[in-house]
Amino acid sequence: MSSERFGGVRVSLAREAARLMYEEGVKEYFTAKRMAAKRVLGRVEGKRARYRPAALPSNGEIRDALLAIAKASEGAGRTKKLFAMRVVALEAMRVLLDFEPRLIGSVSTGHVRRGSDIDVQVFTNDEDALERHLRGLGWSYETERVSIHKFGEIRDYLHHQVEDRFRIELTVYPRRELRFRPRSSTDGLPIVRVSSSMLEATLLRDHTEAWRCYLRDGVIAGLRAAMAEAAEGGAADSFDGLLDDDLSDEEPNIAEPGEEEDPEQIYEPLPGFEHFSD
Repeated sequence: MSSERFGGVRVSLAREAARLMYEEGVKEYFTAKRMAAKRVLGRVEGKRARYRPAALPSNGEIRDALLAIAKASEGAGRTKKLFAMRVVALEAMRVLLDFEPRLIGSVSTGHVRRGSDIDVQVFTNDEDALERHLRGLGWSYETERVSIHKFGEIRDYLHHQVEDRFRIELTVYPRRELRFRPRSSTDGLPIVRVSSSMLEATLLRDHTEAWRCYLRDGVIAGLRAAMAEAAEGGAADSFDGLLDDDLSDEEPNIAEPGEEEDPEQIYEPLPGFEHFSD
């Protein structure tokens, strides 16, 4: 494969994966990457198209392509939406202080797009106490328990999907896990967990005038427009694609280990899925 073709395929895959996440609501980089491989590479003479793992885009490349789409499509309104989502996140975290809330994901980094929700990790050894607290707040939410491979074993984690002005996904962890900093599948760096005080500092720094107005009169600038956009576009289900390795008809037409005819072909885990291994 020539360098031009190599680079061209990588860029095409990144753009298609980003489009799938932005326009079709695919949530996970790994899932979008596999679907993009099927659609871009397709089949060659009826056989599964072959690829080298190095030709696949990293999660960071897909994120950059995704942000480019979001900026081109949403313009200045994206900054207003980010402010509104950050304030809603802060208000939620303030009433969850007993559970050590930490904001992660696109709202903390500023990489919001259409369909983004608010991701908050909470830490408690008493899941029932958290649920009683949520009911006492009058929040409407759905609950799902998800199994993931972590620390060399299968562990179950509780997710509460809260319907607020924006969708809030609460992931519940034991308190001891607040000491650990898992790495991001996007850039390989430790995930930044933002406390409520850190989020307030971010609002003051990045949204100075809008934040001062909010403190003065309690009005969240840009909230109505952002909520209307979310209602019109329909955010993707927060659990879609989460550790879901069964894509049925969306399984990409790329060779799997043992199926290849070329003994020199190289196969490795797809980038972005490494964190599910030991």
